[in-house]
This record gives sequence, C-alpha cells and structure tokens, in this order.
Amino acid sequence: MAREKTKKFRGSMTHGRGKKAGRGAGLRGGRGNAGLLKHKYMYMLKYMPDHFGRHGFKRPQSIVKEEKIINVGQLEEKFPNKKDINLTKEGYDKLLGGGNANNGMKIKVNSASQKAIEKIKEKGGEVIIKQEAVKVDEKEKEVTEQEPAKEE
Repeated sequence: MAREKTKKFRGSMTHGRGKKAGRGAGLRGGRGNAGLLKHKYMYMLKYMPDHFGRHGFKRPQSIVKEEKIINVGQLEEKFPNKKDINLTKEGYDKLLGGGNANNGMKIKVNSASQKAIEKIKEKGGEVIIKQEAVKVDEKEKEVTEQEPAKEE
C-alpha cells in the first residue's frame, strides 16, 4: 500500500507548492472575480466584454399594459349555456383563436384575432369589436400651412 502524499511531505513547510500557492486561492490570483480591474484586466476585456455597465433599458410601467386574453375554446367552459357574452365586462381584453367553437355566440370584445372571428362566424356566431375612445390633443390636429420661401 502506497503512502499518502501529505505523509510524504511531513516536515516540509510548503508541501512542494512553493511559498504562497498553498494559502487559500493564492496560485489562481484570487477567488472569483477578484482582480478584474487589476491583474486579470485583459482576461476581462477578452472574455467578459459586457461585464461592467448598463445594458438595454426597462420600459416605463405607465405604458406597459398586459392584455388579459381568452381563447375561443375556453368560452364554452367559462360561460356555459350563454349565447350573448360581453367579454369586456367579464374583464377580458382580447379574443384569440385557440381551440374550437362549439356553437354560435354573439361576443362583444375590445379586440379579436382574425382566426377567432373566422371560427365563430363558421358556427353562425358574431363578434362585435368595440372601439375604445381615443383622446387626441387639439394641438396635434391643427396643422399650420406655411408659404413656400421665394427663390430669387
């Protein structure tokens, strides 16, 4: 049976690793990202060019709106035995065309995909798309016409 390496080095202060390699993360130049702005700078530039700084942007929450959607296939299970459904009052924003429509229904919704409208019309139903009131500033409507500059 061979003796263990540590037993071989008993009496040696460094166990064959040199002066500082046996202490912590000495031989690697530090642990983890230590030294990226000092002795590992070229490594960082070459292999981690996007490590520092900001990247991209986050959209303002005031303009981010997540639409609540429902598929055509879910209408029958959510609203059983209903022929006239107002999805806007039920809290849905958009009707999508996933699944199958079992019977003709009259549906009112803010927006719907073309596929959803086709599937409901095939079964003898109707989709009424409501247009939300869009406010337009009066200043944007006014267009001032300027006379073209005279060339001499």
